[in-house]
Amino acid sequence: MKLQIQPIGNSYSEQAIDLILTIQQKEFNIPITIEDQPDLLHIENFYREGGGNFWGAFVAGELVGSIALIKFDEKAGAIRKMFVKKEFRGKEFNIAQNLLDILISFCRENGIDDLYLGTITVLKAAQRFYERNHFVKVEKGNLPVKFPLMSADDVFYHLNID
Repeated sequence: MKLQIQPIGNSYSEQAIDLILTIQQKEFNIPITIEDQPDLLHIENFYREGGGNFWGAFVAGELVGSIALIKFDEKAGAIRKMFVKKEFRGKEFNIAQNLLDILISFCRENGIDDLYLGTITVLKAAQRFYERNHFVKVEKGNLPVKFPLMSADDVFYHLNID
């Protein structure tokens, strides 16, 4: 299996929507729609213009994973849209780790020192993954003022990149 990770833009919106909504709605029964996530229809404006990015993980031309970064302050960013298709999860593929490593390298290259993210209580594996990667849980009230909240999120993490 050859994994390829690259920045993606609006031309991949449809594939990204299909990947992400399938996981959110069908796998985890999270009541979220494309209307709740208009950023997926405007990847370039939403993520790139402010200094962030959006990456896709491809296997044999199929989009099997994604991760995105919103730069919301001079030296701070928020991770969004971290998803890996069920059949491609786990250590044997290491896709989530590769995606996170690329995002962290991008942050280092672009002077982003603090990473934040929000997730949902039911996504236990995601929480374990972030904790293994040295993210520390933070209370919602201690998030930076400019942090872009998603209504569904109820668990939050921070990583200082040094």
